[in-house]
Amino acid sequence: MPINADAIRKNFPILETEINKRPLIYFDNAATTQKPLVVLERLRYYYENENSNIHRGAHYLSHIATEAYEAARNNLRRFINAGESHEIIFTRGTTEAINLVANSFSKKFVNEGDEILISTMEHHSNIVPWQIACQEHGAKLRVIPINDKGELDMEAYDGILSDKTRLVAVTHVSNALGTINPVEELVKKAHEKNIPVLIDGAQAAPHLHIDVQQIDCDFYCFSGHKMYGPMGVGVLYGKEEWLNQLPPYQGGGEMIKEVTFEKTTYNELPFKFEAGTPNVADVLGLDAAVSFILDAGLDNIAAHEQQLHDYTVEQLRKLEKVRFIGTAKQKTSVVSFLFEDIHPYDTGTILDKLGVAVRTGHHCAQPLMDFYGIPGTVRASFAAYNTQEEIDKMIEGLQKVREMFG
Repeated sequence: MPINADAIRKNFPILETEINKRPLIYFDNAATTQKPLVVLERLRYYYENENSNIHRGAHYLSHIATEAYEAARNNLRRFINAGESHEIIFTRGTTEAINLVANSFSKKFVNEGDEILISTMEHHSNIVPWQIACQEHGAKLRVIPINDKGELDMEAYDGILSDKTRLVAVTHVSNALGTINPVEELVKKAHEKNIPVLIDGAQAAPHLHIDVQQIDCDFYCFSGHKMYGPMGVGVLYGKEEWLNQLPPYQGGGEMIKEVTFEKTTYNELPFKFEAGTPNVADVLGLDAAVSFILDAGLDNIAAHEQQLHDYTVEQLRKLEKVRFIGTAKQKTSVVSFLFEDIHPYDTGTILDKLGVAVRTGHHCAQPLMDFYGIPGTVRASFAAYNTQEEIDKMIEGLQKVREMFG
């Protein structure tokens, strides 16, 4: 069923905003999506009716908040088809989820001379934690190359995988390019050598059906704020066998069974990795965001976004000196481009004056920009509430940019 973007837009109050007396056109969804009323209302309802710390309280508010929190965990399990609810760890987002695994995994499984494998197109959040781990343990970071289209070189991947590889960490969808990586194939090849795989799913969760059991990955991470949910909340999925082997990431309340001054015994999953007072409200907001996506239909959203992507590319091709960055066969709704003779920041600044919000710069993927030999790109990324008419307005703005710079 086609998306009725005009009807969906009514659920997003912020889209009524005006920028310089022009209607806001928001094309920065890969950075963060806007939040529908169902999410905003869920946050307010919690604080007005359920606000309490969870799990440890015997009183009514604690009981109903705990039930809602754990129901959200089970709904997130279903959303990505995890096998067990205790394989769902709530984090502050993808970045913390990756840091958790990098820190805990490397403490136990990474030694001098070992290797961690990432790709050229990774976000800094899936580079820096592994660099730190390698530095701390004397290991080496290896990088899967890509081709000019922004696709992984799978033959090179085969050659880099070795007996020294302790873990592979790759993005499902590139935030800067929109490339959809063949994660099932990546996992299969790694598992043939008994190498675990972490998938950064921050850009995949809003657009693709995620089935962690089909992918067979060992860890999968994503953030709420990129899928219509609140900021500061996300999910780490981990196979039970791995989560049981990893040491805790942080110490404090909730992650313990028993504490004496001599020793501490740790709690069972998932609580071993959820130290301290949890972000209850935003977990419930994320749960509401998942409901919003499922009600709209993930396939419907994806088809709508693909139409917007294709239309944007078609219109951009009509402009002079446009260079596209990321032209993989399999893509989500990200269009990354630049005028060959105009700095991306200048393009983005002028578009902002016209009410069009795009992202400019390196998109926390500096090594990728270095590969292409550019300072950055202009990135337009789409969501369920965007329209073709908005794209036409952006193209008009880009024509003015072209005219201003000759």
